[in-house]
Amino acid sequence: MEKSINAIRFLGMDCINKANSGHPGIVLGAAPMIYSLYTKHMRVTPNEPLWFNRDRFILAAGHASGMLYPTLHLSGYKVSMDDLKEFRQLNSLTPGHPEYLHTEGIDTTSGPLGQGIAMAAGMAIAESYLAATFNKKNFKVIDHYTYVICGDGDLQEGVTQEAISLAGHIGLEKLIVLYDSNDIQLDGPLKWANTENTKMKYEAMNWDYSRVEDANNLEELNKAIDKAKLTNKPSIIEVKSIIGYGSSKAGQSATHGSPMGIEETNNMRKTLDYNYPEFYAPDEVYDDFFKNTVQRGESSLDEWNILFEDYKVKYPELALKLENIIKGVLDIDYDEVLKIAEVGTNEATRVSGGKVITTLSENLIELIGGSADLTKSTKAKGINGDFSKENPLGRNISFGVREHAMAAIVNGLTLHHLRGFSGGFFVFADYMKPAIRMAALMGIPSLYVFTHDSIAVGEDGPTHEPIEQLSMFRTTPNINVLRPCDANETAYSFRYALESKKIPSVISLSRQNLEVKVKTHYRDFKKGAYVISDSKNFEGILIASGSEVGLALDTQKLLAEEGISVRVVSMPSMDIFKYTSKEYQEEVLPSSCTKRIAIEMGSPDLWYRYANTVLGIDSFGVSAPANDAIKFFGFTKENISKLYKQI
Repeated sequence: MEKSINAIRFLGMDCINKANSGHPGIVLGAAPMIYSLYTKHMRVTPNEPLWFNRDRFILAAGHASGMLYPTLHLSGYKVSMDDLKEFRQLNSLTPGHPEYLHTEGIDTTSGPLGQGIAMAAGMAIAESYLAATFNKKNFKVIDHYTYVICGDGDLQEGVTQEAISLAGHIGLEKLIVLYDSNDIQLDGPLKWANTENTKMKYEAMNWDYSRVEDANNLEELNKAIDKAKLTNKPSIIEVKSIIGYGSSKAGQSATHGSPMGIEETNNMRKTLDYNYPEFYAPDEVYDDFFKNTVQRGESSLDEWNILFEDYKVKYPELALKLENIIKGVLDIDYDEVLKIAEVGTNEATRVSGGKVITTLSENLIELIGGSADLTKSTKAKGINGDFSKENPLGRNISFGVREHAMAAIVNGLTLHHLRGFSGGFFVFADYMKPAIRMAALMGIPSLYVFTHDSIAVGEDGPTHEPIEQLSMFRTTPNINVLRPCDANETAYSFRYALESKKIPSVISLSRQNLEVKVKTHYRDFKKGAYVISDSKNFEGILIASGSEVGLALDTQKLLAEEGISVRVVSMPSMDIFKYTSKEYQEEVLPSSCTKRIAIEMGSPDLWYRYANTVLGIDSFGVSAPANDAIKFFGFTKENISKLYKQI
């Protein structure tokens, strides 16, 4: 065991030294923790790395990747010794922080401190919900743990505290966090920044707490993990370790993020009695991992395969549904399920969105989520009651006022093959942006529903009126921002989001009523922009999204009364439209027609891609009744008509 732990340590040191970049301190101090998880507790299958019932592992302290990659290599994943030698190099399988699906055995991207535990909470919710949905007597087809290794930095982030509070409240008993407690941070001693009583803090949030006095005491460490498996609460195990263990700078912050160098590493080899060359591990270490990780995992997989074959015979419909979830296949006929709203329907798109979520939930057991204490306003609510330990079939998650954790938990749900969604006011997307960016980076189809998407929020004023948020997400790679103009475009937005496999979606909905003024079709909507109302021999084009599409249609009529013919283009998604063919873009926005106005109650800058004149807002909002605020900023058909004629 000691030799195997040292193999992790020194392969990690070799990676970091060769790259001249990395974080050796945690690799040396926390290696016993990751060794114990992989060889004594976690059921993982390197030969079938995506086995659905595997235990999940999240390295919340993603900067410890120099510890994870050697562990994956020794465990038989497709991480070769040559890959270790390419640590932190361009296009390698061993990037600076773990990246989901980029490297075998990585269950989530991690690195931005704090989000790991929140995503783990989402995975634990998914495990509990799926177990309640599919397990039958003598058929535990879903039964696994979610493990985390975190550090001091993770636990100081606000998102972690939000997630830990919620996880304790709903009793996620299969969530186990190992806290690498070494009393050192990058800047110096932990006591410079934090003097909390860890035990009292987490017990107060309904977590089970244990403490291991020495990370190198594997017997005590394994006992603590075994104890955590038996509790009916989420568990945190504080493991006291020494940062930079075995080095001449052990216990010092200098070991956090600076390579040790070859000379120091060679001295450590002597100190720790690991007399092997660089990038080498003895056969007995590989044998240890083969017996205790690979074979143990394969035995579990073989047992599960036999169990699932019997399950398919006894519960064929459930088995098929579970197989679809595993494959990411949604069994739904959208044309049948999502009914078309008639012209004249007049309701806020947040209301339309709430109805769509309910309808989709009744047809898709994968759909689960909720809002940040705003359900009555956002209408974004799951069905079957609130999720809890007592009601694990509930698909509404009462996130409370925990926006950042909510977004990260949705990512955890999605990583576990559910279709997670969140709900909140659009202005508070600022609190959620880091987790939404992570979804985009991982390429997972998380769904973020936002309402109250403009100055039409009204009386609550500029603190609650989004201006720059649409641009913020539109300029983030690999996100589809969808801003529907009516009930039908709203339904289309949810359909498009669910059809997405690798891109998260932001759906931006209105507080105010929006009328269905024109019959539209999904085949047009899914191109990101389309001609919603044309005019013969049009001389100009009005381009708009969301609530401003109806305003553009009203302006079109007003101009027509003066003999001016214009086309109206609805652009629910810039992100989608910009990837359509040049031919289609030319068809919708012919280059010969340069007289164009783009209309949106938000930052104008991005609209200059499509129009030389933009009616937008480049200041913060105002506190006033919605119609007064809208009129104040010039969003009336009369003002737009005037602006058009001045071009």
